[in-house]
Amino acid sequence: MVFYATFILGDVSRCYRLDVGSNSLGLSFFYTQEMVENFFESRTKGQLLCYSQFLKIWDVIFAFIYTLMYVSWTLLLFSNKRLFFTVPILCMFADWAENYLELLMLETYLNSGLISELIVSYGSGINSLKLTLSYLTILIILVGIVMALKVFFTKPKVA
Repeated sequence: MVFYATFILGDVSRCYRLDVGSNSLGLSFFYTQEMVENFFESRTKGQLLCYSQFLKIWDVIFAFIYTLMYVSWTLLLFSNKRLFFTVPILCMFADWAENYLELLMLETYLNSGLISELIVSYGSGINSLKLTLSYLTILIILVGIVMALKVFFTKPKVA
């Protein structure tokens, strides 16, 4: 995941990055109509088309990769609690839904110069859900690590 984020996402996102301001709507816990308008208005049409490609391809792959990583950690730490898999999987689906809504916002903006408040509201809500599920996944993994360390350090030493 770190390799992909560093060497792939970093490279393919350069075409829409700005030196100042937000470079992703999905990294803030929520976004408003004004934030989305500022994000789109501060970029050229070429940058927005690049952002669209990023959302359609590279961010979809990233969500799949981080979900595999989270599920692998969960499987390792909680082999008998497969129910925990649902949290990162729901996070991935929320990420994909958010991308879809951002693409709708972007398409309407490019076609009409307008952005639907309703779509912004849905996108922001799904973004908040995605980040909440992501934090919950990290919390589950941290609890699993603490439990594994506790078992490791309290296990009787066999001589």
